[in-house]
Amino acid sequence: MTTYKELLAQKESLDQQIADAKKTAAKAALANIHALIAEFGFTAQQVFPWKPAAVKAPAKYRDPVSGQTWSGRGKPPKWIADKDRAQFEIQ
Repeated sequence: MTTYKELLAQKESLDQQIADAKKTAAKAALANIHALIAEFGFTAQQVFPWKPAAVKAPAKYRDPVSGQTWSGRGKPPKWIADKDRAQFEIQ
């Protein structure tokens, strides 16, 4: 029967083999990716499409009739345009 210490030694050896195999596979995958990018002329945006998260400003004004809100940024909605904004402020 295998002892506890022998099993731990086997585990350590397997963990090292797994790490080595992963490193080799990752290196081959990256070389393949580089070759495909070069072959097809992909841009970084095509390979890693990214859009910044939309940052929505908190509402500062509320229409008491419709319940619609507005952050105070951009073009004002019709319900607040040309009016005193103080009466629509969210407290």
